[in-house]
Amino acid sequence: MGHVVLVTGVSRYLGARFARMTSTDPAVNRVIGVDVVPPEDDIGETEFVRADIRNPVIAKVIGRARVDTVVHMGVIATPTAAGGRPTMKEINVIGTMQLLAACQRSPGVRRLVIKSTGAVYGSSPRDPAMFTEDTGPKVIPRAGWAKDSVEVEGYVRGFSRRRPDVEVVTLRLANFIGPRVRTAMTDYFRLPALPTVLGFDARLQFVHEDDGLEALRLATVGSALGVINVAGDGVITLSQAARLAGHPTVGVPKPLSGLVGQAFRRTGLVDFSREQLDFLCFGRVMDTTRMRTVLGLEPKYTTREAFEDFVCGQQVHGPLSNERMEQVEHALLQVLGRGLGWSAQRIG
Repeated sequence: MGHVVLVTGVSRYLGARFARMTSTDPAVNRVIGVDVVPPEDDIGETEFVRADIRNPVIAKVIGRARVDTVVHMGVIATPTAAGGRPTMKEINVIGTMQLLAACQRSPGVRRLVIKSTGAVYGSSPRDPAMFTEDTGPKVIPRAGWAKDSVEVEGYVRGFSRRRPDVEVVTLRLANFIGPRVRTAMTDYFRLPALPTVLGFDARLQFVHEDDGLEALRLATVGSALGVINVAGDGVITLSQAARLAGHPTVGVPKPLSGLVGQAFRRTGLVDFSREQLDFLCFGRVMDTTRMRTVLGLEPKYTTREAFEDFVCGQQVHGPLSNERMEQVEHALLQVLGRGLGWSAQRIG
């Protein structure tokens, strides 16, 4: 008999695509997708249940459907997607706690798959050339999505100790990129000019949306256990990515990088947090040996090929409209003016 799989976060693009592809897998008998709003994308034969994982009612959904496999894709990466940082943290952390509590109370749950992120390793000048799954962060993430993901993984480890009978696999995925997925990183590379930090040229690693979803599928129906890094082969530098995207770069002094991030958040063009700005300074590269040997995934796209497919599919070139450009310029002038004024006061 096939698996009964519950997928969280199906109202977003990746969650909907994963639910749809999983519903056609011969190893899966039934897929239940849950979220607080109905999905706009096609979820195939997935049964949608409107439910909030922050509410204990999720335990009833798991019990009544006799779910044996839970795939948690409901962690939100940007405050804008959640309606603000407080709501984002509540969904990510409190929602995960409630979901794990529901899984713990359900004797039928036998497998748990967590969509995590390589951001848990942080980004700093002290980082190793490659992070293995056993390497801890040199600087622990202190804010945003990365901090939430660190907390989520901590709760998952606690759940694993309480329910050793449940098979747990945590996928630490590189930044998703591709022709259709939208993230803070894809929004950044769609800007007409890319703000970079003077003196830095980060090494970047991506996973194509197709490969990332295939990794989640293998984790769901396969036998892999533990923490597994997932990324495309190779790296590209930020300057190489900018050239591939066909956009010029604008160097910003590091003390002003946070102000520039605020400017773009105000315009709604890109939602950059502190840890994402650090990523654009220092980058991050993960070792993917376990991805091949344990998960059994051979990515179809290298990091460079994934980025090139993104550039081709999303037509990443050409200017913004005059109206949006004026918004960007106005916001930049405001925050940079304040920042330069502060610098002048300090120097004088």
